[in-house]
Amino acid sequence: MGAKQKKILFRKRVVIGLASLVVLFYLLHSTPNMAVRTCVFFTGHPVAAITSDIEEDAGYSESDKKEYKKINTKAYTLTNPPLEKATDSVLENYQVESYGLIYFAKFSGGLQ
Repeated sequence: MGAKQKKILFRKRVVIGLASLVVLFYLLHSTPNMAVRTCVFFTGHPVAAITSDIEEDAGYSESDKKEYKKINTKAYTLTNPPLEKATDSVLENYQVESYGLIYFAKFSGGLQ
């Protein structure tokens, strides 16, 4: 195999690798539930990320709903949340923000 063919093969592998990463990133952030699961998984709770049910939290006030709508955010709750040993708190509430077709979740509080 010549140098030109090796260079072409290398470029194909790089393009395929980068495309795979982009697709994987999109799949992990394609829905609010997947965004919450991804957040829980990467904070060190892979079992809870897979086994917990996720529900949209309807328990916040009307003023919170208006504020969340303004910043394009919704609240979600895990039904079987993990326990954070360092803070001895339950990681159950998450805020999910929408940016076009992708969603990002962040922890927003839990029971102590």
